[in-house]
Amino acid sequence: MPYVKTRDGTDIYVKDWGSGRPVVLLHGWPLSSDMWDPQMMALADAGFRAIAYDRRGFGRSGQPWSGYDYDTLADDLADVLEATGATQDVTLVGFSMGGGEVARYMSRHQGKGVVAAALVASVVPYMLKTDDNPDGVPESTLQQIAQGIQDDRPHFFRDTFFKQFFGVGYLTSPVSDDALDWATTVAMQGGLKPTLACAEAFGHTDFRPDLASFRVPTLIIHGTSDQTVPIDPSGRAAAAGIPGAQLVEYDGAPHGLNVTHGKRLTQDLLTFLGR
Repeated sequence: MPYVKTRDGTDIYVKDWGSGRPVVLLHGWPLSSDMWDPQMMALADAGFRAIAYDRRGFGRSGQPWSGYDYDTLADDLADVLEATGATQDVTLVGFSMGGGEVARYMSRHQGKGVVAAALVASVVPYMLKTDDNPDGVPESTLQQIAQGIQDDRPHFFRDTFFKQFFGVGYLTSPVSDDALDWATTVAMQGGLKPTLACAEAFGHTDFRPDLASFRVPTLIIHGTSDQTVPIDPSGRAAAAGIPGAQLVEYDGAPHGLNVTHGKRLTQDLLTFLGR
């Protein structure tokens, strides 16, 4: 069953590996479920059922004109869970933008079937800099991202966005040029409309009201050198707002710690899951 049709008729591409307790992984912007392949293999090898899917508008999923708000994206998650039969003992793992889908699912769908959650380099609870969120990202920065995408999307992703994403410096880099090329190629599979609309959504959606809906064990992982989603208004704020949440800070890690610190991330997820 490589595709699930959502309630509004959008085709969602699903990867379903292994068997056992389901772990559903939500990918970051502007990537696809392929970013989770190393973790999915490790989870399946450890006796879990690893499920990941391409968000609407990205990867191999359909690219409708609308539906890039978090309420619809949370409904997509609910539809994938229902269609795959992953309806109990579920652990949700959301990376970056995907953390917002986890949060909105917990509130909008009352966390149905979920027994644990993990937020990795997540945008939760609120990215935008406001008077009551002074450590957030300025609106001007978000507008620069949108403008860069519209001016020259391949160049923006390859030579600006993903270099910051993976912590590439002038003299050193924790990833190869091939990794930058791969990420750019995956990003370009997404449609222009979905790419812009999702950037608008994760940059401006306030998930602070959703935090009270986390009534399950929650692991938060974030890099201290994340320049894409700074740790203070995200990982640390989420840990402070979710009762009993466990915060694990990766010292010096950038946003794309799924690559730069992939083995550690895999081990921390397996430990959290009881393996």
